[in-house]
Amino acid sequence: MRRISFVYVVLVVCFIVAVCFSFYFYKQANAYDRKLDAAVSSLPNPTYHFSLIGEEMNHEYWRLVGDGAKEVEQKHDVFVQYEGPSRSNPEEQLKLLDMAIKSKVDGIIVQALDENFTPMIDKAVEAGIPVITIDTDSPESSRAAYIGTDNYLAGQLAGKALVEDTNGQATVGIITGSFNNAHHELRVEGFRDVVEQEDGIEIVAVEESNITRVEAEEKAYNILTGHEDITAFYGTSSYDASGIVAAAKSLNRQENLYVIGFDVLDENIELLEKGDIDVLVEQHPFEMGQQSIEIMLDLIKGKSVQDVYHTDASIIRKENLDMWNNAKGEAP
Repeated sequence: MRRISFVYVVLVVCFIVAVCFSFYFYKQANAYDRKLDAAVSSLPNPTYHFSLIGEEMNHEYWRLVGDGAKEVEQKHDVFVQYEGPSRSNPEEQLKLLDMAIKSKVDGIIVQALDENFTPMIDKAVEAGIPVITIDTDSPESSRAAYIGTDNYLAGQLAGKALVEDTNGQATVGIITGSFNNAHHELRVEGFRDVVEQEDGIEIVAVEESNITRVEAEEKAYNILTGHEDITAFYGTSSYDASGIVAAAKSLNRQENLYVIGFDVLDENIELLEKGDIDVLVEQHPFEMGQQSIEIMLDLIKGKSVQDVYHTDASIIRKENLDMWNNAKGEAP
């Protein structure tokens, strides 16, 4: 009986101690929250609130755009609200654009994937919100400026690389990210305008990947099985080259296949190092993000801005990867 009473007393004491500790830590947590709230409330609110709407948040390219914008945010009195669909979805981008207008942000930076963006951009401008297009332009809209790659020139660079590396002799398949996106159309147009001047180069098929690796592989597989004389591929979106390589490997056709792709994603760089990709067209999304915020600040402050700002595009081959890595290491 005494033993039971002793155990009961110990349990009661433990319960009281636990309650006391809980009360103590509850008070400490509340005190910390009050201090944190006071510290946050004492910080000045940013003068400007910008909305940056990208194409695909889970894409390395668009993460770099956001990183560039956020770096500039830290240097100025601005808050950049960076948003976008997890996967490419123009309708969701339009909803985010409409929300930014209703939120009365101070400026909007948006990728204008198709003609449906034009009236929404005009709506923002009519509401007194300046708009900059990024990566993909909407020249018919009331946007104040565009910043991004000169996509026609980038296509030309890819075409010149093919002519140079194949001595003007190739049977080519093209995988484009989309038939409806202006920047992919320009990349194909620039490429065509170069290679079609060569008698020894023929483009025999053009398919779209919808900017997915799976569809790029599927379309490349279909082209390879339908055209046994294919010797080269050109992909205009970030995932096209890796999809092309996967299709070629599944058919044991990669040995003598020349592949051009876009963007220096980690996977693309690895395939370039292995020799599975021959050329990558490099864009500069980090700089796009940086400059978009700087341009928007100039607009807000009443400074004059250009209609179009082009970031660089360049060709990377396996033999100049060391130089590219060194330059990347020195970049901010």
